[in-house]
Parts: sequence; C-alpha cells; structure tokens
Amino acid sequence: MKSINSNFKIGLKVIFEGEPYLIESSEFIKPGKGQAFVRVKLRRLLTGQLLDKTFKVTDSSSLELADIVDIDLIYLYNDGHFWYFMNKKNFDQFLVEKKILKNELKWLIEQNSYLVTLWNNKIISVSPSNFIKLKIIDTEQLKKGDIFGSSEKIAVLENGIKIKVPLFISIGDLVKVDTRNSKYVSRIKK
Repeated sequence: MKSINSNFKIGLKVIFEGEPYLIESSEFIKPGKGQAFVRVKLRRLLTGQLLDKTFKVTDSSSLELADIVDIDLIYLYNDGHFWYFMNKKNFDQFLVEKKILKNELKWLIEQNSYLVTLWNNKIISVSPSNFIKLKIIDTEQLKKGDIFGSSEKIAVLENGIKIKVPLFISIGDLVKVDTRNSKYVSRIKK
C-alpha cells in the first residue's frame, strides 16, 4: 500500500482503522494559535456510514491509499444464494452475496450494467445507475371525480416497487425512475 503524501483530498479512498473509506469533504483549519488541522468527512465503504474526524495536518502521512477498483458489470441472474455479474470486456464472472447488495437489490434488472466496487479484489458494493427504465405493471384506476385536488397516483413497477406517477401514466408505459430517491422522472416514448 502507498501512503498519502499530499493533503486530505476529496474523493481519495483511504484505509482508516483497517477499513476502506472515501474522503467526502475536507476543510483545512489554521487557528490563530496552535497547530493546523483538517476536518474530514469519511464515508465507510463497507456500510455507507458517515464519520466526522479531525486530523493534525501531519497525520496525512499515516493514512494509506486503499486498493479500490470500480468496474462496470452486467447483472446476469441469481440462484437465491448468490447474485451473478459478468465483466462485458473479458467475460469474468463475479458472485455477490445478498448482504452486500442491501438496498440495491430492488434495482437489479437482468442485463443492466452496474458499478461494482472491489477492495483487495473482493466486492464490497454494487451501485445502480442514478436513473433506470422500468415498465408500469399496475396502477390505480381513477374514477371520474377522483382527480380533483390530486395530480399523482400510485403505480407498481416491474420490480415490485410502488411510486407516485402523474395521472396520465398507464399500465405498460415505460418510465424513467431515479434510484437514489425512488421517484418518477419521466415517461419514455416507445
């Protein structure tokens, strides 16, 4: 592992307390008296937990760069125990356990591409695209007069997730959904 010779830079992936972290923010502070320090927000890559930490400026040499690699993989299928992904460049296959997928499990669609993060050649996270295209399989049937005061209704996506959509959306429509907040973005014309 290489040590960090520069300051705490946003986006750097480091080893802190034996685990990989991402530096999300970094603020250099030089008080009138005393030693300068850096306030850092670290995202624990194994759990997503955010940690606030203060380091002396001289502490940056004690952190090591993490052996983190992000690759695009295609989701193939699951057998109930493992979820299988494939590298489309060299056809290598990767097995992922359910506990690693967490909330992303609901966004897995066969043949879609996902950003997979590896630490020391072991998968630690799978991230869907920010936007995903899904078909509406069910939606509320509105009666005359139901639309008064409302511009949205509940719809069920092909992955089983319920979201609010505009009244003009119907069964069979293809929609764009934001995976970060599970919200409707737009209808996709066929």
